[in-house]
This record gives sequence, structure tokens and C-alpha cells, in this order.
Amino acid sequence: MWDYLRLEVRRTLRDTGFVIGGIAMPVMMYLLFTNIGANDGDWRTASMVGMAAYGAVGSALNTGGAVAEDRAIGWLRQLRVTPMTPRQVVIGRALTGSVTVLPAIVAVLAAGGLVNGVRLQAWQWVAVALLLWLGSVPFTLLGLGNGYRLTGPATGVANMIANLGLAVLGGLWFPVELFPGWLRPVSEYTPTHDIAELGTSAAAGHAPAPGAVLVLVTWLLVFCSYAVLSYRRSAETS
Repeated sequence: MWDYLRLEVRRTLRDTGFVIGGIAMPVMMYLLFTNIGANDGDWRTASMVGMAAYGAVGSALNTGGAVAEDRAIGWLRQLRVTPMTPRQVVIGRALTGSVTVLPAIVAVLAAGGLVNGVRLQAWQWVAVALLLWLGSVPFTLLGLGNGYRLTGPATGVANMIANLGLAVLGGLWFPVELFPGWLRPVSEYTPTHDIAELGTSAAAGHAPAPGAVLVLVTWLLVFCSYAVLSYRRSAETS
């Protein structure tokens, strides 16, 4: 399984589309949003966390696109005749997604510290990166579920809609305070809002709210069930 993990990580990091869309784009958007007009340090820090979360979510969902491509070329059928169990295949893919979100997180945090002058304690930088990394796991499972269930083009569309829709609705691009009053409570129950809450809490120097952790764990269970069911359906139909 570990050999499989190394193979998939190398494949992903060599993908030019992943590097541009998953790493470069969040950095460029962060620098753009925080250097137009007058922006204070609090906004630069909050936007840094939000864009790092956005990059992590996009990179996590990207795992599903690779799965859909593997289905199309018959790679999944080949994996089923190897000594690896189905559980090891799914875990290997999930770990791949977890590893490949790290460059996006680190790149945006580096832009915040080196370009925008965001200042945090050393432990806060580590805590922000770690919490965003852990918070991205549900989105890896969502991407896997889409990849096992949908065709390649359909997976790309579904992941793009999920990424953009959840990013905006969760307040990763713009502060939730700018939302209409009726939309704010809805935003608080989205997984993207709560992954950002994890990072924002660490940047502010305190523990995440229990409610945010609970909502994110709930989404983790939902997306995990979706991924397992999608894999079983893929095994039955291919």
C-alpha cells in the first residue's frame, strides 16, 4: 500500500494542472484580494486562512478526478488483482489526497508571512497548517466518492461546483459578515466554514469551537459513507 501511495503522490505532484489550479491559484487569489484597496492586518490573516483552506479543499477534491481517470483506463480493475485489499486501495487514495493538500496550505501560508507580513507565533503557524490539513480529510472522501461514482468529465464538473460553491458559501473568499442575514446560519453548517474556523481559531491563539469540530466530524462521516458506497458500486459495475 505504501508503494501505491508513493506512486500516486508522484503522479499528482507532476500534474501541471494540479500545480496551477491547486497551488498557484489560491496564492494568486490571496495576494489579489488582500492588496486591492486598504486592508488591515486582521483581514490579511483571515484571508490567508480562508485561501489556504480553499487550496486544501480543491487539492483534496482533485483526488477524485484521478480516480475517475483510473476507472476509465482500467487501472482499478488491475488493482483488484493485486494483493491489496479494497480497503487498502481506498486508504491509499485517501492518504494521497491528504499528502497532496499540504503544498497548497504551505504555499498560501508562506505568501501570508513573507509577502503580506502576517505575524504569528511559531506554534500558531504549525497549528494552522495542521488543523487545515486534518480538516481537509472530509473533502478528500467527497472527491473519492465522486470519482468512484461518476465518469471523468462528470467528476471534474461535480468537483468544480462543490469547490466553488462551498468556498463562497463557507466564507473562504469573503467574510461571512457580508452575507445576507438569512444566509449566515446556513454558512455555519457548511464544512468549508468549519475548516476555516479551525485555522482562524489557531491564528487567534485559542482552541476551535466545539460546534465547528462537531459539524466537521458529521460531514466526515457523511462523505466517508458516500465514498464507501461509491466504491462498492464501482466494484459491481466494472
